[in-house]
Amino acid sequence: MPTSSSPRGSVVSRRSPVLVLAASLIGISFAAPLIRLSTSTAIVIATWRLGLSMLIVAAVLLVTGSWREWRLLSRRELLLAAGAGVLLALHFWSWNASLRYTSVAASVALVNLQPVLIASVSALWLHESPSGRQWVGVVIAVVGALVVGLADVPGGMPGLVTALAGGATAEGGGRALFGDLLALVGAVTAALYYLIGRQLRQRIGVWPYVSLAYGAAFVTCLAIALTSGEALLPQSSRELSIFAGLAIGPMLLGHTGMNWALGHLPAFVVNLTTLGEPIGATILAALLPGIAEVPGVGTLVGGGLVLAGVLLASRRTRKSVKS
Repeated sequence: MPTSSSPRGSVVSRRSPVLVLAASLIGISFAAPLIRLSTSTAIVIATWRLGLSMLIVAAVLLVTGSWREWRLLSRRELLLAAGAGVLLALHFWSWNASLRYTSVAASVALVNLQPVLIASVSALWLHESPSGRQWVGVVIAVVGALVVGLADVPGGMPGLVTALAGGATAEGGGRALFGDLLALVGAVTAALYYLIGRQLRQRIGVWPYVSLAYGAAFVTCLAIALTSGEALLPQSSRELSIFAGLAIGPMLLGHTGMNWALGHLPAFVVNLTTLGEPIGATILAALLPGIAEVPGVGTLVGGGLVLAGVLLASRRTRKSVKS
């Protein structure tokens, strides 16, 4: 979508955003295996990965001078960028925390609703209405993500129905319901994070934007960690290596690549990329000696559905992508 206020005036190759999303998928796919190898808690991992990411982002801002693009934003837009970071931090925390209270089936089903939420709100807020074909693509990708997520869950789809319909009773009163709500918070916060990014990336470049968003996310995670009494220091060299890997792969290559793509593709198309993360993570987990988990049939079938859904949903936008 061309905008007169955008600092980026060159026409981008029609395939570039899709290629960047493919690279981003590789980046975010490293998150689960690396987290699996870490012995730290979720909030400590998130705080360190964001903090290390900010060191690199700050260096890029200083070298390129792109921080000057902040002047293009109004006070409201600066607050929106900071709000996007807070939402990202809350997404990191809420979804991970939901797994402590509710079933994996319920958590996976609820958090994977985010592409549907984004597509719905995009039509109202950003005036980017998915076509009928793109809606079909979104639904197919979400179903594929559910197949992947539920492949190793006892009971499969019946287990999902039980978890959503009667899980609170089975798990002990409001405990599972609280976990379901946390997973839903994870879906909503992620959806809003992508929608804000889509709007602001029409105004400024990717590095000025992510510096504001990641910075706010880091401060939020740091506050949560300190408030909850988590020990951020000291860390072993092994843990620091894992944190650095998370900063370079999932954060800078993964999230930053998707934030770049938000300047060229609708938010619901970019967000569909995240549904492929479990597939990429499963493949990597099978290859890493420290994990060596072989993917099952459900992962392969679900992965095919996610890929088909993403290609179908991105089909129209690939024809008219410009900077």
